[in-house]
Amino acid sequence: MIDRRSFFRLAAGAGGASLVAACGWDGGNAVRPLLLDVSRINDWVGEKVLFSTRRLAQQYDISQRTTRLPSYFISPTMPELKDPAKWQLRVDGLVRKPQSLSLDDLRALPRTTYTVKHHCVEGWSAIATWHGVAVSAIAERCELLPGARYVRFDSFDSGYSNGWDLASAMHPQTILAYGMNDNPLPAAHGAPLRLYAPTKLGYKMTKYLVSMTFTADRPGGYWEDQGYPWFAGV
Repeated sequence: MIDRRSFFRLAAGAGGASLVAACGWDGGNAVRPLLLDVSRINDWVGEKVLFSTRRLAQQYDISQRTTRLPSYFISPTMPELKDPAKWQLRVDGLVRKPQSLSLDDLRALPRTTYTVKHHCVEGWSAIATWHGVAVSAIAERCELLPGARYVRFDSFDSGYSNGWDLASAMHPQTILAYGMNDNPLPAAHGAPLRLYAPTKLGYKMTKYLVSMTFTADRPGGYWEDQGYPWFAGV
């Protein structure tokens, strides 16, 4: 699988264009055709050859947390709910039991906590602790239909979305995070709920979640539709 350093070598070869748009800068149309070609190769190798639900990201002691984790969103200003008390996560698509889950509902489910390293496509990394519920626990509660192969995650951040393969979504370290560093998830990092997985690059972790939809067809995504790798494993 092409790692972040390989991405940067590729970007340099593209005449100064960069892959860092997912962290705040758009390299423009010049880089996108090249990205699409590399994306197809990276996705196939990552998803079909290297990925394993048994491979877990390294965990760290809380003393190793990074002082600051940069935030990112695509809206002109930080997305915030007008009435947080009314927020619910909608879970539907190819499921027998569609759900609408409040934060209290999610907190009542078995909790996952880990301290892991976050990797941005821009090349930086940071260590933080995340608290939430495994996506697999939500899938079990909803009872997936046999045709479900992918998951689409949608947000209230100007329509930002991501598509995931089902195996990656069911990985034991893929969670819906409602807490960070022993506190409620801050608005700057996706409150009230965000997707988190230390096995993916940062732009795959949808913040400001409003829905999860299980599908038979592969969904696109905000950056993926602009040429960024769809699988985006690390």
